[in-house]
Amino acid sequence: ENYEKIKDIGKGSFGLVSKIKRKSDGRVLVWKELNYGRMSEKEKQQLVSEVNILRELRHPNIVRYYDRIIDKKASRIYIIMEFCEQGDMAGLIKKCKKSKEHVPEDMGWKILAQVTLALFECHRRKEGKILHRDLKPGNVFIDGQNNVKLGDFGLSRIMGDESVFAYTHVGTPYYMSPEQIKEQKYDDKSDIWSAGCVLYEILSLRAPFEATSKVELAKKINKGQIDRIPKQYSQELQDVLKSMISVNLKDRPSCEDLMKHPKVCFVNRLIRLKEMESNVKRKDEDVKKKQQKLKDTESLFEEKQKLLQLKIDRVSKLKEKLKGLKDKKQ
Repeated sequence: ENYEKIKDIGKGSFGLVSKIKRKSDGRVLVWKELNYGRMSEKEKQQLVSEVNILRELRHPNIVRYYDRIIDKKASRIYIIMEFCEQGDMAGLIKKCKKSKEHVPEDMGWKILAQVTLALFECHRRKEGKILHRDLKPGNVFIDGQNNVKLGDFGLSRIMGDESVFAYTHVGTPYYMSPEQIKEQKYDDKSDIWSAGCVLYEILSLRAPFEATSKVELAKKINKGQIDRIPKQYSQELQDVLKSMISVNLKDRPSCEDLMKHPKVCFVNRLIRLKEMESNVKRKDEDVKKKQQKLKDTESLFEEKQKLLQLKIDRVSKLKEKLKGLKDKKQ
């Protein structure tokens, strides 16, 4: 009732993803339509976990959750979320492959900086750190202002203080860390590995590890040997990626380490400056609108005053006429 469906924009394993409009203010959003009637108990638990995680996460680089609607008769749940106008990184990679063009280096640094900020928000939570566990190009989105946002927390796990490492092994094989592949305990640095693999693919237009079988893929991931990203990218960017896709956990940076990198610091400062600039512009526009509203109100008041004066003048003239008529009768 509160939403109007515009069009279907994608399909997941359990249902449609549709572009919708909120009737109260016309805001464009998306909903993930999930048929939980066909889900196993484990998948239902995963869904409840995703909704709970999404409700708690509020960050400019995380796709925002707005609402959920449950249709018990149809065994469907609709998760209403922020609409990212430019789609996901999988779509961007596809476009780049088609046009045979690579993303500029500046964009590579921006993707790294903003994904790191999103992961930092997940990893540092007091209520228990959240591991994404399924970072891939299809889970990283771009909004209308070219901001990068992390989404689809379907396989996430909240870790309490008592548990530093997770043991369950889920995720997309191409982006899984060596510790996940080996089914060993893992922590937030597994997300760093996956983020490195995603960024590598965005820049190189191919995954860092490719194979025809899972066994072969596991071997390549465990070796951790990657080709250099295309030559148009700097050695500095290559070095950061290499450290993120490092088999040795001690050599792999944390979010804090990445955020201290001079280039990442610079990009984040630049983003903050642009945000401040757009906020100032927005405030200026609001002031101008208020000034215009005030002018319109003043003009309306002046018009009303003129009309009132005309009425007063008419009444005065009528009074004079009536007085003249009375004088004639006398």
